[in-house]
This record gives sequence, C-alpha cells and structure tokens, in this order.
Amino acid sequence: MTTTFEKQINLADARLGSKAIFVTDDWFAAVDRMLQPEAPVWKEGVFDDNGKWMDGWESRRKRFEGYDYTIIRLGVPGVISGVDIDTSFFTGNYPPSASLEACFCQDGDPAEDAEWTELLSAVSLNGNSHHLHAINNDKPWTHIRFNIFPDGGVARLRVYGTPYLNWSEIGSEQEIDLASSLNGGRALACSDEHFGRMSNILNPGRGVNMGDGWETARRRTPGNDWVIVALGHPGEISRIVVDTLHFKGNYPDSCSIQAAYVKGGTDEQIETQSLFWKELLPSQKLEMHQEHEFSEQINALGPITHIRLNIFPDGGISRLRLFGHISD
Repeated sequence: MTTTFEKQINLADARLGSKAIFVTDDWFAAVDRMLQPEAPVWKEGVFDDNGKWMDGWESRRKRFEGYDYTIIRLGVPGVISGVDIDTSFFTGNYPPSASLEACFCQDGDPAEDAEWTELLSAVSLNGNSHHLHAINNDKPWTHIRFNIFPDGGVARLRVYGTPYLNWSEIGSEQEIDLASSLNGGRALACSDEHFGRMSNILNPGRGVNMGDGWETARRRTPGNDWVIVALGHPGEISRIVVDTLHFKGNYPDSCSIQAAYVKGGTDEQIETQSLFWKELLPSQKLEMHQEHEFSEQINALGPITHIRLNIFPDGGISRLRLFGHISD
C-alpha cells in the first residue's frame, strides 16, 4: 500500500541534480547508484575488480569502531515528509540499522562545523526490504547525512517531500514553469501509468528515453487518458509546452488541458473536481518525437492552481511545461 508521502517528490532523485558530496567508504558499490530513479536490479554472476556488482551503495566490512555515512546535496531544497530505505537484493550484506540527519545551507555545502538536525533516529533494517518512515518536521533542508551502522549496502534511498522555493523572491513579471518539480509541481492522479510514471513529465530537462516519461497502456475501451497536476504556486499561464520526445509509434493523437483555482478539499477528491474544470487549452493535434509550444491558443482563465492534461485516446508524453506568472 502506497503511503501518503510516497506521492510526493523524491528530493534525492539524481535526475533533480541530487549528488553525494562525501562518503566514508563505497568500496563495493558507488554511492551515487543509491540515488538513481530506476528500481534496483540484480545481475547474476557479474563481478568487478572489488567484488560482486551491486545496484546501490555498499561499503567494506568495517574492522574498527565507527560507522559509515554519506552526505547528499539535494537537487532541490525541500521539506521532508518521509523516507524509503530500500535494501533490495542486499541479504547478507545490509546494515542492521540506519538514521538520517539534515541541514540547511544558504550558500554552498556544509562546513565541518555545520549543525545537523536528526530527522530519523536509528531504525532497524532487514535485508531485501523497503523501510518506510514518516518524518514530522516542517523545515526545509538542502543536505542530508545518511548514516548506516556499522557498514553494508543500501540499494536506494528515497527522500520524499515538497520542494522549497522562496516565492517572495520571484517577481510577478518573471515567467516561471509553475508545473516543474523543481518549483513544487506535483502529479496527483492519472487514469493509467502502465509504462511510465506520471511524475516523470514534471522532471527537469528533456526525457532521456521513453521510460523517462508518462505512458499509458493501449486503450481498448471508449474514453481517453489523463493526468492531474498541482502547480507549485498559483499563477496565470502564458505558455504551454507538451513534449513527445522519444514517443514515435505511441504518442497521443491530440491533447487538451482543463484548469481551475482549487480552494479547499484534499488531493484524494481532485479527480472528481476536475470533471468540471474550464478549458485552458482547446484540443491540439500532436506529432511524434517533438516539442509542441502553445501560447495564442490558451484561454484566459486568470490565476489557477491545478490542471488536467487530457490525451486522446492514449499514449505517452515526455514532459509538460506550464510557464506563467505567479499571483496571490
């Protein structure tokens, strides 16, 4: 069962720019593997110069006191709501326990005397398992320190939360992608995500392949597929980009976008609410493997907080950009 925080953005995702800036030891498996977005894999019989190849971070067996840890610069500062410590495929070599600390650095990386705040006290770990823990702290953080006791391997560390952006520094005349995951945009619900996760369409940059987009199964019943996105901040949309990069025999025939300024309610109710939203972008024809930019076609709805992208009848898109100006 998916936890509430797992629907939020993985702030430690390498695709957002997250990177380990220090590690005590990653002899067996490079620490940055732990930040990759794909699910970990097992490669039977694959070895490198240091031993069995493992998809994650793995340190040597410690023969002296102490423990291993890594410091990770989050790709985007954010408020952390929960973590998933994933030890998939680590069975006789996982750490017995782990903890998480964080700090906020206004500029650059933390110095040696930086103050770290404990977000998750040491918790027990099992092999080949997901360990989901909610975090109750409403402060934003730029860096995390992940501690494993005393050594071993972790396949993936996912740090779920909400990106933090000081919106008071964004001028009302500045155009900004209000749907970008870096700016707090969140994919809330969709009709189907059989081949690719809905949250991928809000990632920075262009997609690296079809797997780095949102793709539905082939529809065999009447209707169309859709995804609902909450903007990072209320705003008026001036430019929309729908990118079908890498989607050639499976791109949607057309798309449209509905939108609204949502007041009250919960994310769970958003699907029903979206049925009555007004049309922001009338139906537009799409082509394979290219960016489609729309501006003159956009209807003036004023400030909005949520959109519903409809694709007809099904298929995949790589990215969705909603450029606009913030409003109160």
